[in-house]
Amino acid sequence: MRLIAHGASLLALPVTLRSSLLFAALYPLRSTAADIHPPPPLVSLPSPHTATAYSTMASADSSDDVRQQGGQKPMLARNRAKQEAEAQGRQQPKFGYFPLSYKEGLSQWWAGLAPATTEHKVLSFVPYLRKPPTHTQTGSAPPSTNASTMSVNTSSQKEAEPVRTSSVTDPYGPRQWDSNLVQLAGKDRYLNEFSVERLGEEIDNNLVMLHGYGAGLGFFYKNFEGLSRLPHWKLYALDMLGMGRSSRPPFRIHAKDKQGKIREAENWFIDALEEWRIKKGIDKMTLLGHSLGGYMAVCYALKYPGHLNKLILASPVGIPEDPYAVNEDLPEPGDSTLANEFAQTQDEAISGRPAGGDNNNFLNAKKKQDAAAENGKQPPRRPTPKWLTTLWDANISPFSLVRLSGPLGPRLVSGWTSRRFSHLAPDESQALHDYSYSLFRQRGSGEYALAYVLAPGAFARSPLIRRIQGVGRQYLEPHSKPEPDAASTTPLGDAPQRLRETGVPIVMLYGDRDWMDINGGYASKEKLEAEKQKALANATEREKQLENGSVKVTQIRNAGHHVYLDGAEHFNEEMLNEMRDVEKRQKRLAAVK
Repeated sequence: MRLIAHGASLLALPVTLRSSLLFAALYPLRSTAADIHPPPPLVSLPSPHTATAYSTMASADSSDDVRQQGGQKPMLARNRAKQEAEAQGRQQPKFGYFPLSYKEGLSQWWAGLAPATTEHKVLSFVPYLRKPPTHTQTGSAPPSTNASTMSVNTSSQKEAEPVRTSSVTDPYGPRQWDSNLVQLAGKDRYLNEFSVERLGEEIDNNLVMLHGYGAGLGFFYKNFEGLSRLPHWKLYALDMLGMGRSSRPPFRIHAKDKQGKIREAENWFIDALEEWRIKKGIDKMTLLGHSLGGYMAVCYALKYPGHLNKLILASPVGIPEDPYAVNEDLPEPGDSTLANEFAQTQDEAISGRPAGGDNNNFLNAKKKQDAAAENGKQPPRRPTPKWLTTLWDANISPFSLVRLSGPLGPRLVSGWTSRRFSHLAPDESQALHDYSYSLFRQRGSGEYALAYVLAPGAFARSPLIRRIQGVGRQYLEPHSKPEPDAASTTPLGDAPQRLRETGVPIVMLYGDRDWMDINGGYASKEKLEAEKQKALANATEREKQLENGSVKVTQIRNAGHHVYLDGAEHFNEEMLNEMRDVEKRQKRLAAVK
């Protein structure tokens, strides 16, 4: 019955998309050794209770290998076949775009691993944390194409107890690791939270981490341990509303005008972040955002001034301006889009060479812009890939494809995960594949906001380059939307009762093989520094003493768009330096009388 239901959901797709999807999934360009045999009949499938290879509770020994438990072999066919080939002394087979075999994909779909289960497995790779805390309150039922919801169980039995590591087993401990579902106001509004704090110390600073489009806090698993070593710091990682393991309320737009729709989509995310901050009792924080999380971090800084010690943007999306994206019509409610993130493999990220042509709006952008500048011409607008605009126009997101494809979903996801995580150890890439699939197949929610924020090609409809100069230069009062006010250019005599921000240090981190254009970072630096000069020209003597604004653009070695994962060691090193810099600035500002 389950297979029939998902098969019927495929019929809801337009004929051309349905044919393309099925053809791509069933007939990859290169066949794999694991694809020779058809999937087994339904009667031979294991039950959902016996197929799950991971434990969901914090008491499980997550470091045990799945194969030692008698469970399934790793789902990534590339990793499994490589191990088998090496063991038998034969050459590793070549794989196509979808290396996951039919049998393995169908088995994974049938097992239906819960996001709590897969997040738990990913976090088990955090050094010195063999048994991470994992609350299971967000449920595990995969959604159908009907109006299903992600269940939220708030019973105390589903809460996870914090895990403490001692100084004996943890050389940087003792530390406490915690997993919570933080309830917000309104119906079905919760944020999934993972935190690390040092025991026996007062908390003077908070680092808050936001993931990118469609991802989750588990993607930061290589950063949690390293970034929680500094004394008097507490680390928080959040799943944004409607993504990861946070609740997935219906996303609706009520505004009628174009700018109103854009701002409403932005507010949907950043209002939840502000509500979380207030509920946690955090006055100021260092905010790190990756990709879409970086975009939203800038919006947060504009709408809610006065709550940041530092803003760190890791390969942020939406900075450069593209007139085609700005002028393009907005989608109707319910539309969603496809991010460039899903078009780049790990090989492209590290080598900088695209496989099969450069249709990415950012890849090699600087080289083409420089060539056009030498000829005294404006660089031509590169056409958006046809497959991207087709999906865009058909209101299909990558996650919609995963949900609609049913048993083919794991196979489709493997086309991205097997290449994107190929630089990781097999068990880690396997865990990230399972984690990604378990998140992608959940009910659509926050993903639908992206269509109002970005146009095809990942250019912003309201580019940050038009607004970023206001970060750290706003009036210290409530704002209705994330836009700059006139605080920096207004003489104090014209508004003597209004307090102003006196600058926020901003750090922009890009991979040296990043498809996100670093020129957006340098352009932002110019605008921010120019705004700083305007602010100083209108500042009082005390405001000049409290001046704290600065901009820094840095590249992470051997990293693509996922700078925190590709170049984790260098990324963590840079982050620790920036966190120490926060402490130095705080001491200087405290001395200002």
